[in-house]
Formats: sequence, C-alpha cells, structure tokens
Amino acid sequence: MGRTRQRSAATGPEGQALSYLPSPDAGGGTITGYLIGRAKPHLPPWLGVAGTGLAGLLGHWRWADSAGAGVGLTLASVALTGATWWAGKSTSQQRRLHSAITVAAASAWLTGACLAGPAAGPLDDMFLMGGPVLALSWNVRMALRHNADPTGEDSDKGLLAKVGLARAQIGTGKVEPNRVTARLGLEPGEQTNEDVPKTLPRIASALNLPTSAVRYRPDPGSAREGDLVIVPEDMLTEVVEWDGPSHLGGSIADPLVIGRYDDGSPLLLWLPGDPEAKRNSTHLLIAGGTGSGKGDTALNVQTEILSRTDVILWLSDPKAFQDFRPLLPGIDWAAEGGAATELMVEALQAAIPARTRWLGAHHYRQWTPASARVQDDPEHTCRPDGAPCRCAGMPFLVAWMEEAANTLRALGDDAFTGIAQEARSAGISLIVSLQRPSYDQMSTSTRASLPSVIALGCDPRDEGFSLPETVIDSGAHPGAWGNRRPGYCYLVTPGVEEERYASPGRTRAFSHRATKVMEQLAAWALDNGATADPVTRGAATGVAGNAYTGRTTTADTDPQQAPRLTLVQEDDMQHTGMHVDAEDAGIDPEADLPEAERGDDAPIFGQETGRKPSPDEARALFARALEEFEHNGQMIVGPVDFTDWCDRNNLGRSWVSKRLKEAALDGRLEPTNATGRWRIVPVLTAA
Repeated sequence: MGRTRQRSAATGPEGQALSYLPSPDAGGGTITGYLIGRAKPHLPPWLGVAGTGLAGLLGHWRWADSAGAGVGLTLASVALTGATWWAGKSTSQQRRLHSAITVAAASAWLTGACLAGPAAGPLDDMFLMGGPVLALSWNVRMALRHNADPTGEDSDKGLLAKVGLARAQIGTGKVEPNRVTARLGLEPGEQTNEDVPKTLPRIASALNLPTSAVRYRPDPGSAREGDLVIVPEDMLTEVVEWDGPSHLGGSIADPLVIGRYDDGSPLLLWLPGDPEAKRNSTHLLIAGGTGSGKGDTALNVQTEILSRTDVILWLSDPKAFQDFRPLLPGIDWAAEGGAATELMVEALQAAIPARTRWLGAHHYRQWTPASARVQDDPEHTCRPDGAPCRCAGMPFLVAWMEEAANTLRALGDDAFTGIAQEARSAGISLIVSLQRPSYDQMSTSTRASLPSVIALGCDPRDEGFSLPETVIDSGAHPGAWGNRRPGYCYLVTPGVEEERYASPGRTRAFSHRATKVMEQLAAWALDNGATADPVTRGAATGVAGNAYTGRTTTADTDPQQAPRLTLVQEDDMQHTGMHVDAEDAGIDPEADLPEAERGDDAPIFGQETGRKPSPDEARALFARALEEFEHNGQMIVGPVDFTDWCDRNNLGRSWVSKRLKEAALDGRLEPTNATGRWRIVPVLTAA
C-alpha cells in the first residue's frame, strides 16, 4: 500500500512519453499480467481472423444453396475493398495498400466459404495458412511503428532528421479540431529554441502544407523545449461577410470581435485595460499593403466601437471618408487631412492632461466602465468631504488616424509620439493605420508606443516593421500573403495568449450589402451612444473652437442627404432693386470715392502688390482674418493660408509672418509641432 503507483506511460531518455509501453502494474504486477499487457495491442488482427472463420461457418449454414447470396456477397466484397482503398487516401501509401490487400483477401475467402463451405477444396488450407500470415503482418507493422531507441529513424524521427533537428525528441501529440500540438524536446547542449524557426518552412514542405500552417511556441521556462503546432486545413479560405456588430449596446471594455482564427475561434481585440485581469490599455497599429484588406479591417473595428455605449470616436481620414461615409453620423468628430487633422492632433494633446486630471481627482488609476457613468459612488468622488460628487461620466475615447502616412508627412514622423506615450492613462486609445510602418514613416518612439498590431499581407521585406521578431520566429509570415488574401492577418495585443500571436486570422468582408446595416448602426449610435463629457468637450473646444461640434445629424455630415436648395425662377422673385453681389451690398453708389491712401501710387512691377496699411489697421485686419478662419473652423494656420485672404483684401504678404508672431505674443496664437504652423486660440479662452 505504501508503494508509489508508477505512471502508465514510460518515459524516454529525454522525457519523451513512450505510450506504447504497458504499465508494470498491469495485471496486478505479475509476470502473467505483464505478458497479457504486452500481448493486448497485438490481439485485434487475430480476433479478426477468428471472426472471419466464424462468419464463414454461419454464412454457409445460411446461404449454401442461394445464387442470390453469391451475387450479393461478391458485390459486397468488391465494395468493401474499394471503400477501404478510398478511406485510406489520407494515410501513407504502404498502410493504404496493406489495408486493401487484407480486406480483399478476407472478403474473397468469406464469399467462397459462405457458398461452398469453409472446408471445401483449398479454402480450409487457405484459412489456416493465410489467416495467420495476415495477422502476423499487422503485428510486425505495429512493432515497427515503435522504436525505443532514441537514435532510431521512425516516421517522426526521420522527418526531424530531414529538417535539421536530428536527435530531437517529439512527444505524443494533442489532437484538437483542425489543430495538432506536439511537445518538442531538443538535444541538450546542442540545440536551442532559436534553431527551430528556420526549420519550419522545411517541416511545412515535408507535410505538404502552407508555411503559415506550421508554428512553434517556445516554452518560456526552457531554452530547448516548446510546442510544435500544425494546422492541417486552412479554414480561412471561405469569405465571411459582416452581418452586424457582435455586442450591440455593450461596453467598450468587452472584447471587439473582428474576425476568426484559422481554427474557427473568434478573433478578439480589447482596447481599454482591465485591472482585474491585469491587462493594460493599448494603442493599435493596423498595417498592410495595398489590396490586403486594410479598409475592411478598419470597418470591423469601427463598427464594433460604434456599437458600444461608453465610447466616442474621433476619426481623421485624408481620403475624405471614402470607406467610412455610412458611419459618419455616429462619429463624434470627423476630420479630413491637412489643417483639420493638425487641429485634431492639437486637441488630443490638450485633452490628455485634462482627462488624466479628472480621472485622478475621481480616484481612477486607469479608465474603467465605471468612469463613464455618473459619479455617485463615494469611492470615486472629487469632493473633499467624501460625499458623492455626481459628476458626469467620462466615456472612453478612440482617436483613429487613417492613412496616417499623409499626416506624418505633414506633421513630422513624431507627430503621435507624445500622444502614444501619454494617452493610455487618460482613457484614450490611439489607432494608427498605414501601409508601411517603417522607420522613415514614423519615429521608432511612436512605433514602440503602439503595443498592439493587426498585421495584414505585406511585402516580405516589411514583415519586421509590423510584427515583433519573436512572433516572426514562431512562424508568422504576412509577407507570404501579399495582396492575394485580403483580410488575412496576425493579431498581437494584450488579452490574447502569446501562443496565439503566430496564428493567422481573417477579418470579415464588407460588401455593398453591408452599407444599409452600417447606416442603421450609425443612426443607433447617434441616439444611444455616448457623447463627449464636459472635460473632453472643453479641451476640444478650447483648441478647436466651433470646429469641434460633437456628433451631428446626418444632414450636417453628408451633404448628399441634406435638404437641397430650390432654385427660384426670375419671374417668381420679388424685385426690390438691382442685383448686387453680397460683398458690395454695403456700398453707397452715390458716395464719393475715397481719398488716395499711402501706397496706392506704388509701382506695380518690381514691388510688392497692394497697399501697406498702417500698423493699427494691419492689426485690425489681421484680427478680422483670424476671426474668419475661426468661424470657418480652420484653427491651424500659416503664411500659406493667407494667400487668398491677401488677394481678396488687396494686401501685401510680407507682413503676414510678422503679424503671426505678434498674435502669438498677444496669446491669440500658439505654435504647433510643425514649423511655420500656428494654432488659433479661441476668443473665449484667449489670454
């Protein structure tokens, strides 16, 4: 009773499980029990021979004089042999042939025995000699399948030797639906986990599988052990169309379902952190070449975001919202490229400290769903007396920079560096989408601050810009897809197990049939989604003025759906006088022309065009120009933006730069990260 029970599977020299060895305890630990345990795996062929002989006796008793039975048994024999050959197509050629010969011989003897009798003619001798031969052939085959010698060349060892991993030990495989996982132990002192990735293409070649179907997951606790993962069937070839959000009305803290993995499990993404799950908030990089499905991937993420009730989305898209037009009504702030995007970046930089200050005052170390609700919990009050403050909640903020290469060229490769480094603690997630996240497109500091990535097909030379080296070493190769498999991707993000990083997935496709559903989702978000909290709205309007409007109606965001102006025929007009241009409406035609002013008689050629106003008049004119820009929502300006304005007012341009600097000293302008670009400080917040 005190004896320790031994494991039923013996262990090889390198810890390899040799499951074919019986347990010494089988049969109570006696020699007889041991022999019975060793004999059990070899009994099925002999039981098959005995069963065939018994079936011949019973068949002859039943169908000895039946011609119809002869025809039926013959057809059944042929059909069974053919079915065996067909069923063995997935096995080795030797096993397939061996199985077919065994079934053909047994069914032929059974047919003859049923019709003529088991002892008729040579049938009895054939049974006594052929039956044991067939049974023994299967016993020999079974014995040759197992080789306790670690240097032996069985099928697995032969494969490993061919790919350059001789003397490595492979354990018993774990078989799951469309996935096989086998423990791999490398030779001590001679091989390490770093030697395995370079052999994966050769393993895929030996198994006649695509390169992405074979992955290796190193064991973090060992330098020479890991799991070899093989996915024999690509379940991503079937295109799955988007049919709506996964969790309408849920929280942004719930996972976003953006597609599926190659084994059929959902492709999940989290943006906010979770202190209970020890998961950090994250920023996201979406990278993929032309035709890789980057637009559909973005729509998968955006539709999931807009279906949640505690998040707002700011979107910058230099392509004039070509892919995202149906979603515009549900987006809190949408800006095209150029100055509008510059303004959004400035507003984000202003919102970060304001939101962080609010979270800290309400005792949140990071954004949680409770942050978005009215603050009626005494544990999250900003009042010094500890009573519930009932402050309005703060929704999560997603800042999306589509086609970010254009923005980075305009603002500099470190335009997002400060935002990426500081925004996570403020409940802001930055999503950057571009084709090639190379070092000449964005700074290395920005790239390092984007811990999550959806890597779609790309040029093989660009793989290292999208994915960490460890993921590529594990078998991830988006360069193998290029633009031939739209939507295929790898997802690296907190919340997903690291062994999943090298597993390919595919996002859902958006066809023309999805447009109507997206419009309905945007309308739902407009009515049921979150609106910007006072802190975020105040920071945005303090920078952008009336350029930030929050969520607006469909007519405001889509001119094609706005009420059209009705043209009035001239006969229907009530004439009140002469037709006058709007800009000339205040001119009195009877008044005398103004006196000549200084600069009116300056030469036209070789000199600056226009007159030179007095200093006071120049300041007044410039202040009026800034008011015009602010009224039009253009809050980022530079000398080039005053070209048309100067032409309209017949003014020279040389004094614009000087006026910009003076306005900055007066607090009306603030410098931006871009040289020669200034942000207009709204009048209400000007110093």
